[in-house]
Amino acid sequence: MNRDFSDAGHLPKQVGRNQMDPDELPRQRRGTTPQMHGRYPDFNVLSFTRHWDEQTRTLILNRVSSPPPRRFFDDTEAETLTAFCDTVLHQTRDPRIPVLAFVDEKLHTGRLDGFQYANMPDDRETWRQLARALDEEARSRGGDSFGRVSEECRLEICGALADGELEEGTWAEIPRAFEVVMRAILAAFYSHPWAWNEIGFPGPAYPRGYSRLGVDQHEEWTEDEAFEVDPVSDVKQRGLE
Repeated sequence: MNRDFSDAGHLPKQVGRNQMDPDELPRQRRGTTPQMHGRYPDFNVLSFTRHWDEQTRTLILNRVSSPPPRRFFDDTEAETLTAFCDTVLHQTRDPRIPVLAFVDEKLHTGRLDGFQYANMPDDRETWRQLARALDEEARSRGGDSFGRVSEECRLEICGALADGELEEGTWAEIPRAFEVVMRAILAAFYSHPWAWNEIGFPGPAYPRGYSRLGVDQHEEWTEDEAFEVDPVSDVKQRGLE
């Protein structure tokens, strides 16, 4: 099927028509995905829970029904960092995966990644300084705090951070902050069943297991993709990286 994506409305950095619902991306009909759209509109990974062992099933269902309480960040930090997580993940409306709740739990329990960049503080301090730096940046652009400026302003700040353009003030103390926090954000996002629905991931392999492991082979219980445009090649072809 030929599709025209010339207006780039499905990209987070493009503000304009169809930003909420990417062009032709189906609305979710079964299960839940972030913002209720995705490439597999009739897929619901939670319909497979009977195939999981009890411990796995409890763990995953709790991610949906009982996100961990906030114990690491204070109210101000949480407001700023929730807005940051939603911005970089382009979660612009409900339902949203509560990514910061899982990051908060990771930092509170001290279950870190086992390594630290030589020019960076401890990951826990990196997150606190990031919150401070985001609010400072928002104020330098005429706002009150990062969580209370416009979406356009948040996107500009996040884009500058990703491109390594923010180096003054608190930013100088956390030169690799974007790498550190995005690692945690993406891990939290893609550990959630709603994200699995969005990408068509059938969930844990134990005890049922997977048998079709070759290229382009799919288990009989998986869904066919309803939206086949490759976002990586699509962005490159139109020079929107």
